[in-house]
Amino acid sequence: MRQLTRYFSPLATALILGLSPMGAQAQGLFSPVIVVDEQVITGYELQQRIEMMKVVGAPGDPERLAREQLINDRLQLQAARDAGIVVSEQDIADGMSEFAGRAGLDTEQFIKAIGQRGVAAETFRDFVHAGVAWRQLVGQRFASRTSVSEAEVDRALSAQGGGSSVRVLMSEIIIPMPPGQEKAVQDRAKRIATLETTGAFSAEARRHSATATRGNGGRLPWRDLEEFPPGLRPIILGLKPGEVTDPLPLDGAVALFQLRDIEETGYKAPEVAAVDYAAYYMPGGRSPETLAKARVLKSKVDRCDDLYGIAKGQPAEVLDRGTLPPADIPTDIAHELSKLDPGEVSTALTRAGGQTLVFLMLCGRTNQISEDAPDRDQITLGLRNQRITSQAEGYLEQLRADARIIEK
Repeated sequence: MRQLTRYFSPLATALILGLSPMGAQAQGLFSPVIVVDEQVITGYELQQRIEMMKVVGAPGDPERLAREQLINDRLQLQAARDAGIVVSEQDIADGMSEFAGRAGLDTEQFIKAIGQRGVAAETFRDFVHAGVAWRQLVGQRFASRTSVSEAEVDRALSAQGGGSSVRVLMSEIIIPMPPGQEKAVQDRAKRIATLETTGAFSAEARRHSATATRGNGGRLPWRDLEEFPPGLRPIILGLKPGEVTDPLPLDGAVALFQLRDIEETGYKAPEVAAVDYAAYYMPGGRSPETLAKARVLKSKVDRCDDLYGIAKGQPAEVLDRGTLPPADIPTDIAHELSKLDPGEVSTALTRAGGQTLVFLMLCGRTNQISEDAPDRDQITLGLRNQRITSQAEGYLEQLRADARIIEK
């Protein structure tokens, strides 16, 4: 139901009230067009939902959206039944009234209006029923386990802009440390830490770094200091241009950073309150075979939710999805995430002593809420709802990945 809340407009209401019914093809209307874990969706249901999408002015292809929603409805209702949730008639009536109110109508007026387009009242009721059941399930499953700390609220209340910010120009090297090669890698890292020119550091990055920046000598673009993990910021500020950090131990690797330039600006970028990311763990470390599989996987996924389908049937621990404040994210993962846009991937890191490759994907970032937000309670509620929504969307994607869906 949440998917349609923003679609009403005066024009959409006029369409609801003004357009005439569409005829329906009788032949094959009640034949299955989609099967979701043995649950049938008929051609009649699909046609009805398509018309409803048109009535409310939902953007995009009405048939594609209708198919996706009907599949989700079946999954959501089944998950709610499995959790012992029974939606009362009063809850459904309240949901119908709430939804109709967004078009400036009461329930009876809304049902009459959509009926003029051939959409049955039962179609509207079924739509609302699934939405209410899902909302109750999400509340039961996630609300009690989702909390927002005082520190997160404090960060959300902090000032947004108006001050100055430090920007830095850095180069990076991350050297994998395979088992048995620890001493050789550590000796190499110590030697690199003594370099004093950017050219020499870049040459070492091209030879040894595992990051995507190795091709241009490890050079990163100008970045606000706040974009780096909290643990790295004081280390970076302690450098002079040309200086290199001491080797920084990571899980299965060692990192070095060189400061190329630093400047203070008049713009302060919004600070990130939470980062949503996914880590898919692939056996084989940085072997050519595993890196080749990672490249293929990268071509197949566009967003973090796609990884649920990839991990289907595997142990739960192969996929780690989380939304955390930057300070709570491991430094090496936080650094890689800071270089990514949503949907982008890094394969620079390993775990288990180099035996496991980390396929790391940034899902999204949540900036701190502006200081002029009304009060702490509203900020807390907003942050909590963001987190619950993210968890619910991920859970639905997992249900889709686990389901047997046949479309005709």
